[in-house]
Amino acid sequence: MVAHIVLFRPRPNVTPVEKQAMFDALAAAASEIPSVRRFHIGKRRTHGPQYERLMAVDYPYAAVIEFDDLPGLQAYLAHPRHQALGDLFYRLLEEALAYDYEMTAAGEGF
Repeated sequence: MVAHIVLFRPRPNVTPVEKQAMFDALAAAASEIPSVRRFHIGKRRTHGPQYERLMAVDYPYAAVIEFDDLPGLQAYLAHPRHQALGDLFYRLLEEALAYDYEMTAAGEGF
């Protein structure tokens, strides 16, 4: 399984309407791109553990998108819905990180 993980922070001046458009575009990508197996969006929660003090940059939102394999991720990235999402992200985000990981079950090794 391949996971595409995006941490992001909207610009401070993003309006509620623009923010909703961004989340609507995420939902459209999740539901309309066939290679997506699971798609989760979350808002960061802080609750006091020590590791939170290590975070130099705050990313209040995360998206975790799962695919069966690398070709599935590549199909997602090339899909017009993802292209539209990317255009919106570049306009509305102050900062973001995106990483792709080949995932295995715990104990299966690398």
